[in-house]
Amino acid sequence: MVNKTDWLPTTRKEMELRGWDQADVILFSGDAYVDHPAFGAAVIGRLLEAEGLRVCIVPQPDWHGDFRDFKKLGRPRLFFGISPGCMDSMVNKYTAARRLRSEDAYSPDGRHDLRPEYPTIVYTDILRKLYPDVPIVLGGIEASLRRVMHYDYWQERFRPSILCDCDADLITYGMGEKPTLEMVRLLVEAINEAHPLLHYDEQGEPCITRQLLREVAKDLPQTAWLFGKNEIPGGIKADDIVLHSYEDCLQEPRLHAENFRHIEEESNKMHAHRLLQMAHGRWTMVNPPYPPLTTEELDHSFDLPYTRLPHPKYKGKRIPAYEMIRFSVTLHRGCFGGCAFCTISAHQGKFIVSRSKESILREVKAITQMPDFKGYLSDLGGPSANMYRMQGKRRELCEKCKRPSCIHPAVCPNLNGDHRPLLDIYRAVDKMPGIKKSFIGSGVRYDMLLHDWNQGSAAEGKAKDETLNRAAREYTQELITRHVSGRLKVAPEHTSDTVLNVMRKPSFRLFRQFKSIFDDTCRRAGLRQQLIPYFISSHPACTALDMADLAIQTKQMDFHLEQVQDFTPTPLTMATTCWATGYNPYTLQPIFSAKTPQEKQQQRMFFFWYKPEERRQIEHYLRSIGRQDIIKRLKS
Repeated sequence: MVNKTDWLPTTRKEMELRGWDQADVILFSGDAYVDHPAFGAAVIGRLLEAEGLRVCIVPQPDWHGDFRDFKKLGRPRLFFGISPGCMDSMVNKYTAARRLRSEDAYSPDGRHDLRPEYPTIVYTDILRKLYPDVPIVLGGIEASLRRVMHYDYWQERFRPSILCDCDADLITYGMGEKPTLEMVRLLVEAINEAHPLLHYDEQGEPCITRQLLREVAKDLPQTAWLFGKNEIPGGIKADDIVLHSYEDCLQEPRLHAENFRHIEEESNKMHAHRLLQMAHGRWTMVNPPYPPLTTEELDHSFDLPYTRLPHPKYKGKRIPAYEMIRFSVTLHRGCFGGCAFCTISAHQGKFIVSRSKESILREVKAITQMPDFKGYLSDLGGPSANMYRMQGKRRELCEKCKRPSCIHPAVCPNLNGDHRPLLDIYRAVDKMPGIKKSFIGSGVRYDMLLHDWNQGSAAEGKAKDETLNRAAREYTQELITRHVSGRLKVAPEHTSDTVLNVMRKPSFRLFRQFKSIFDDTCRRAGLRQQLIPYFISSHPACTALDMADLAIQTKQMDFHLEQVQDFTPTPLTMATTCWATGYNPYTLQPIFSAKTPQEKQQQRMFFFWYKPEERRQIEHYLRSIGRQDIIKRLKS
């Protein structure tokens, strides 16, 4: 039997079922409301509920007409929160060619008309008109990746911090548990102490004002604010990093490339500096992030009483993203790969935070009790499947490090790449009643499986290092023979070492080595399985001839590529900075990027050398540049 009080309230009637006249916090979400730990609004809502707050969620409010969805729950006691969705709204809606995607994965029945473009800005503008003095807090990936100046691919221009484009009060960037909980603690404390900046409603109940929020929370870690120069807390300090201004970067894009290196490094340091950047006469201030969550804190977030189901309002409707993850389990957060085109380091950071074995098994048990579960887990993973429990052997070295990647250009000798804790999880899960099979759907870093952990680790002792090598081989064997659902997806991304170096990915030689191991393991085990590689065209530093080489090499390996994409510039990544400015942020040397539709098509067509219509275009292009030798190699 469905009981609507099992979900956080979404309507006035659901509030009344709980006996509430007013909410403490109202969250507006661009996604459908799925009460599951993979959906950010649900996580923040449940965390605040666990602190004793009255929390409501308004999923996908109608932003047209009389704005009734924005008014129906009234004014919250503390603040409005805006979480535009689990994906950037523009990536969610458009392909790299700026065409509408086939469906919105986070909307019922995949509908495209349930969220606006840039919901952060649209929702904020509506709420500010309706409630001029109620604090508005931005969260989620859209605001997080736009916390400072960034390039917007869909508008084809540089934009300042999103705080300059809407009248919100602050951004909680990254994974928002710690800053949100601490902000609420400060606000509740202000109410309990009858702070002089409190507002009192018609019933005499205290409410937080924008001025009060700014007064008590301006130094809160992992938040971004907009100030006049004379309002910056403590003024501009000697250890602040003052970025080139928005206006200067517009005049000289190379300055934005310089800025990006600071932004990326400070996002991935344990002890970061405050960032300041001027735009339109005001200053964006980005406070340093909190340290990574502890295992206990992450467990608490995952152990909250989620129903793990979409809200009853979606009965009979399909939410594509939920269908994908409903029987999957996240083991950890963060990724130390530092891939140039990936947003994970800017949002989750490079330091791995892992759940305890007990918490993971509790979630698996909850899944086995779902009425439609057939015994198959779709994924036991994370941003990268095989980074569980991996971290620096000596924390004091990690505290001084500012490398964006722990494994590029070489594996850090301080990294503990032990796969045994992950093997222990897999085996414990597979022994549980109700589990027939667990698959690994997240991307596997095969370079970590092939790395010789003897190298650069002499201080740890050769015996221990050989233990890590054996564990990696054992993990590889078990992954291939027990956790592949017919197809194992991996991401070499390219064949050119020049391009791969810019991507911060390992040499294609390692993919060839891993494919050989995969094929041999499947043959010995009598398994008919496929290795499915992902590739990207038009990435910075990639030329049409690089793509021609990709076609030749993948043809030699008997691949007819399926999982391919054109590079999509997304805010706050190194690759986008290269693409938009024409400079590599770490060398400040010019770098080529394919930008025009013709240049992009000249690269993309090489993925499909085996299709007659593409082959004709490929041959015409190669003849035009005098490379008949490549035509012969593609035909041989």
